[in-house]
Amino acid sequence: MAHPVDIHVGKRVRHRRWMIGMTQQQLAQQVGIKFQQIQKYETGANRISASRLWDIATSLRVNVSFFFDGLENDAPAESPSGDLLADREALELVRSYYAIPEHQRRQLFELARVLSDAA
Repeated sequence: MAHPVDIHVGKRVRHRRWMIGMTQQQLAQQVGIKFQQIQKYETGANRISASRLWDIATSLRVNVSFFFDGLENDAPAESPSGDLLADREALELVRSYYAIPEHQRRQLFELARVLSDAA
């Protein structure tokens, strides 16, 4: 059985990879491993060594600490709305949102705020 921390770290790897539009194959090539190993890391089936996590963080352009965000003392924290970033549609929406120029993105944000207040 996978350790909850390994599952959490694996999810964070997958989320970041999706956010920047990178495939498992691309990440695996950058890190120098097979994509099947990335799959195992992302599910928590295999534990990521410190040096490999460093390489993954470099490839995904984040600090190593990014993968541990959201952990409490003993176990991963559950978000009140569930695992929103596990939803591919939500990730696509976020990725598309950040692809919009900043001025237009701010206007879209304000529109979304007004619409959510009206709901």
